[in-house]
Amino acid sequence: MRLESTPELEAFRRKVRAFVAEHAPGVKAHAGVRAPDPELMPAIREWTAKLYEAGFLGIHWPAAYGGRPDAHPLEPSVVAEEIARARTWPPVGAASLASAALIEHGTDEQRARFLPRIRTCEDVWCQLFSEPGAGSDLAALRTRARLDEDGDDAVFVVDGQKVWTTNGQHADMGYLLARTDPDAPKHRGITAFALDMRAVGVDVRPLREITGTTDFNEVFLDGVRIPAANVIGRVNDGWRVAMSSLGHERSGVAARGVELLTVLDDLLRLAEETPIGGRPALDDSATRQTIGELATRVQVNAAMTGMAQSRMLHHTEQPADAPLGKIFFSELNHDLTDFGLRLQGTDGLLVEGDGDAVADGWWQDAHLYSRAYTIAGGANEVLRTQVAERGLGLPREPR
Repeated sequence: MRLESTPELEAFRRKVRAFVAEHAPGVKAHAGVRAPDPELMPAIREWTAKLYEAGFLGIHWPAAYGGRPDAHPLEPSVVAEEIARARTWPPVGAASLASAALIEHGTDEQRARFLPRIRTCEDVWCQLFSEPGAGSDLAALRTRARLDEDGDDAVFVVDGQKVWTTNGQHADMGYLLARTDPDAPKHRGITAFALDMRAVGVDVRPLREITGTTDFNEVFLDGVRIPAANVIGRVNDGWRVAMSSLGHERSGVAARGVELLTVLDDLLRLAEETPIGGRPALDDSATRQTIGELATRVQVNAAMTGMAQSRMLHHTEQPADAPLGKIFFSELNHDLTDFGLRLQGTDGLLVEGDGDAVADGWWQDAHLYSRAYTIAGGANEVLRTQVAERGLGLPREPR
């Protein structure tokens, strides 16, 4: 395993850092993968378009669509890290997933139609995978797409429900999975679609979370007609399309490591500024010991991220790498924010908008949101089973 950077990669990092400092649309108020308020969306669309235009997004796309396929494999991770370090908005939506599916499995016509609009951020995409009964077991999805060949143009008629759709309220397009063959084995009868979120029959309903914000949505599909030309890949081959596009999502792992470092910095500052018995909390030996333990785990997380990147570069990934990294990150993030609240004593009950809340309630919001990280992307309990079965080769859990 090699964790050190290269001079070329560090030069690229300095370039990205300067660009972010000049063009970023301000500090993101809340921790985690959040949906912006509607009034922020024009600035975020403009910011995203600038990142593409500068060559910092879509780096490994085909050159014909603005990519630099010969760029260093870790350049997307560097961009994600620098955006996280600046505490500003990353691109919102699922365009990276959708573009990966289109590039690998789409037609020339689909790529020519959708990729330029992703680059200009005229189209924000959302991910329409999870369902009320198909979250951790995605292949159990029951949204149906029925082929209707009446008339001149074949269309699929879609009925069903999706849930936990981040940025669904802002999305122009959806990357949809639906079941097209109910009699096939559950992994084989699924098809991927590009869905116009303004189509008749698409109903997006916001979900209010424990944080008080609305980041996720339910999406109801009632007789939605999707042109057959919007099938991504082959009919009934959507599972392979989805898994291959998810396999391209690696840059966010690096951003998580930087996110933990920024939370640790904030925790140290909080301990310096919060009094315990008339002295800064950081003077208390028990406080220092807890922060020291958390700081050690942050460094372990960084090493795990480096190991995952090294294996990716050398094509030696192991089945347990991704689930172990996600479990470790999410539980450490929870413990960091939990200790931040405990340091504040009863002031930790104050929320955003309360006049005396520390950092305007950022710690409480981050702590409440930290539970989402243990569920999103696969519940930690399910991921532990994956580590046992696929990583360690233990007997499968009885089904």
